[in-house]
Amino acid sequence: MIKEDRIRNSFANKTWQEIKVKDSWQIFKIMSEFVDGFEKLAKIGPCVSIFGSARTAEDHPSYLLTVEIARLLAEKGYGVISGGGPGIMEAANKGAYEAGGKSVGLNIDLPFEQFHNRYIDRDKLLEFNYFFVRKVMFMKYSQGYIVMPGGFGTMDELFEAITLIQTGKIARFPIVLVGSGYWGGLIDWIKNTMLSHGNISEEDLNLYRIVDTPEDAVEHIFRFYDKYLLKPNF
Repeated sequence: MIKEDRIRNSFANKTWQEIKVKDSWQIFKIMSEFVDGFEKLAKIGPCVSIFGSARTAEDHPSYLLTVEIARLLAEKGYGVISGGGPGIMEAANKGAYEAGGKSVGLNIDLPFEQFHNRYIDRDKLLEFNYFFVRKVMFMKYSQGYIVMPGGFGTMDELFEAITLIQTGKIARFPIVLVGSGYWGGLIDWIKNTMLSHGNISEEDLNLYRIVDTPEDAVEHIFRFYDKYLLKPNF
């Protein structure tokens, strides 16, 4: 019913004054989220974002794998940024928190699905109403991306990172997909369909790496920074 009401409201006639007032206030709300995010994240230092499903249970192998990846990153001095919620996001924050590293959560306000997890540093929890503002924070303040199995939101974050790197909008930071069994079909489609139709180039296939172990995931991040100097995003 709520979804149907939102669709009906989108077609309802509105006066110019109603449109102007609503849009003007929305701009200020968007600006406030950007300002809050920039102020809190500007000094966190090198961080790696970990993406993945909010629906992953605590005893799932992907959850346990994520805890270990985050722990290894934190022990090397990297902060960990997650989407702030349950599942893989919680596992990422848990691994960083328990290893004494920086644990950042960029939580999104959803009506029935997501609440921030308890492993986020108190001064590094941000709440967002807008997905696009939240994605800017992921891309702007991360120096690497580790992608665990997930759904549509994880795909959105993965391809956002790939697109910004491909187009040169951010530096060529490492993207690691964990779980060849999960990601293999998608990568085959990218190679056999997207590439064969000429919609991407051969070199674009080098923008990501698929691994299966926590050690291989973090080693790719570490090797990258042994070779390249840290670059600011945007």
